[in-house]
Amino acid sequence: MALFTSQFDYTLPSDLIAQTPALRRDQSRLMVIDRKTKKIEHKLFKELPSYLKSTDTLFRNNASVLPARLRGLRPTGGAVECLLLEKMPDKPETWRCLLKPGRKLPEQATFHGVQNEYIALVVKKDAEGIAEVSFLIPSNKSLVSIARQIGEMPLPPYIERANQDQHLLDAERYQTVYANHDKPVAAAAPTAGLHFTSDVLADLSKLGVSIQDLTLHVGLGTFRPISTDTVEEHKIHHELYEISVATQKALLNPKVGRHIAVGTTSVRTIEDFLNTQTSAHNTAYITGTEIYIYPPYKFKGVDALITNFHQPKSTLLCLVSAFLSPGSSDGIAWMQEIYAEAIALRYRFFSYGDAMLIL
Repeated sequence: MALFTSQFDYTLPSDLIAQTPALRRDQSRLMVIDRKTKKIEHKLFKELPSYLKSTDTLFRNNASVLPARLRGLRPTGGAVECLLLEKMPDKPETWRCLLKPGRKLPEQATFHGVQNEYIALVVKKDAEGIAEVSFLIPSNKSLVSIARQIGEMPLPPYIERANQDQHLLDAERYQTVYANHDKPVAAAAPTAGLHFTSDVLADLSKLGVSIQDLTLHVGLGTFRPISTDTVEEHKIHHELYEISVATQKALLNPKVGRHIAVGTTSVRTIEDFLNTQTSAHNTAYITGTEIYIYPPYKFKGVDALITNFHQPKSTLLCLVSAFLSPGSSDGIAWMQEIYAEAIALRYRFFSYGDAMLIL
């Protein structure tokens, strides 16, 4: 039986879309959902360790967000916004990008940095308007170093910014405290991890919780709603991920306790890996995935989930609904009830919003 996209829709008051993070990361609210008892509790994120055990393993996405939004100018002086999405393999300083205004930047068009930090050529564009852009930059620099110097954080479109002070705040807060800055490629933050502080991590360490890192390069498709009438018709976005040898072994070895995923990106990585691999590799496992999780999916490697509150008609909401009731479609109705309660209690939604723990 097909799932209708309308089943994953809901009405959200605009003032519940978080425009700024909580004053302190771990002061975000935490809705705790017990799938066995159907009990719901309302806590603060700093209380997360009280729900974990020494035998648990936490899997988190350590992707680092590159300040990937570059401002530029066309030869006519018109403003350009270039969002770096993914570096093209085997092509020096050539990236897949999202350009604004797209219609005024056809193939073979050029633009340059506001202070001439780079010169860019639009090589080609695909059917979705994603451009392949080649950058000419000084020989002693890379585009990544230039982005770190002049770029802005690639905030989702529902977050509005009016001044430079807000951009400075985003540079710190739209990044997890455990991000691996040697791999600054994510086009969006793995937002469930934004709530963690060094204090919360220290409490988990004292408790004996094992922590394993993986890296999924979050893509632009994270923010694209399902536009088809049915969920199954939608084409999921492609994302690259990497799993270290230690994390591979932690996933494949017999379980001692629960596997707790921090965010939907960690879930997708874990499930794709376990769906395709039966033994650990001698080196880091790097591949791409288009895994699409929706009811009635049965999860192979995730026992609990930390996640934010997601947009209507999103693939992330499909995943959460599947996780609420694995192997059935019952989680869709329950998700609607949970979100209605969150709205009634004025939880903050989306990237900078509050979190939930599903046990």
